[in-house]
Amino acid sequence: MKRTTPLRRKSPLRANGKPMKRSAMRRGRPKKRAGHDPKMLAACKGQTCWLILPGVKCAHRSTVVPCHANWGEFGKGMGLKAADKFTVPGCANCHRELDQGKRFAKEEKREFWTTAYSAWSRYREMNTMAQSAPEFEDVPV
Repeated sequence: MKRTTPLRRKSPLRANGKPMKRSAMRRGRPKKRAGHDPKMLAACKGQTCWLILPGVKCAHRSTVVPCHANWGEFGKGMGLKAADKFTVPGCANCHRELDQGKRFAKEEKREFWTTAYSAWSRYREMNTMAQSAPEFEDVPV
């Protein structure tokens, strides 16, 4: 289609000879993600790598992050991340190999992750229960 008349601006670039004021950009709250649990993510902080993939040299403890499950049965989907309870602490090298690496087959990656998750979930539950238990004060008799 050929335009016969040129496009014209409806609002002026300048008002009264002065540049128009920009409105302040308001930052909204981040979206709430289903399955988001800060306690589960915080449990991974300061841990060592639990993935321990064969042939991958684990990085320093400071690079450990929560590694989410990459399979549909854990809630992962296109554009969706698995719930935070399905995480395992993993160093940068193991996490990279698990997500993008070509060294292992999908079945092997799944086996490594589920083995690490079964051990980590038991450890995490014991620690969170111990932290949430009420403390009893010594009561004089």
